[in-house]
Amino acid sequence: MSPASTGGAENTFSVQGRVAIVTGASGTLGERYCRLLASGGATVVAAARRVDRLEALAGEVTGVVPVGCDVTDDSQLQRLVEVAAEHGGPDIVVNNAGTSDAVVRAHEQDPAQFRRVLDINLTSAFVLSSAAAREMIGHGRGGSIINVASMLGIVASGGNHQAGYVASKTGLIGLTRELAKQWATEGIRVNAIAPGYFRSELTEEMFSSDDAPGLRHIQRNTLMRRAGEVDEFDGALLLLASDAGSYITGQTIVVDGGWTAR
Repeated sequence: MSPASTGGAENTFSVQGRVAIVTGASGTLGERYCRLLASGGATVVAAARRVDRLEALAGEVTGVVPVGCDVTDDSQLQRLVEVAAEHGGPDIVVNNAGTSDAVVRAHEQDPAQFRRVLDINLTSAFVLSSAAAREMIGHGRGGSIINVASMLGIVASGGNHQAGYVASKTGLIGLTRELAKQWATEGIRVNAIAPGYFRSELTEEMFSSDDAPGLRHIQRNTLMRRAGEVDEFDGALLLLASDAGSYITGQTIVVDGGWTAR
């Protein structure tokens, strides 16, 4: 990717002609990322286990290439890079696949569940990023890797008791810095986005009604007194995916309505 030009905001934030991989693409936020990148002219390899949702998205949005993928299988992650290479990429990788713990205290949690959360949220991001970096380095073109972390990688989870989720997202922010350091001279930028509470499948229970305890908790503890809307991710994602962010690497952009600023 070339440094940002002076061709105006539209060109600076452009992803036209680029090839992206998005994991967790069948979920609320993953689908949004796919739509956003594809609408900007990128070819998007949309990866998830729920292939029916991916195919429906591809039927609706030009430029989306659906690929079934279990991110705990290294060979399937490698396949995503191969599919992207068939289209001339990858140029952009969005490590978005994620899961959360059962809401229990750590001393009551099954260690197998803790390991599973880390495998999906952290290890898969390492494996896919490494595979994509090998392709990027081999072709000498660089690229942008964006890890979807969480504000809970910066602060504790409060009353939710999610040891695995917090550990995985904290690790993902650390991994972001380390990979940025290792690959900067190869032209590969590695950054993270740390969202606060957004309406998604993972937080669905918190938004079950207008007076749900979880929603009141969000409103009480967020400076902006509300949860985020999915389109409020667009600016951060395009900044990091495009040449607008050509001098940004190793950073975590927190999009949390002010939760961590308290």
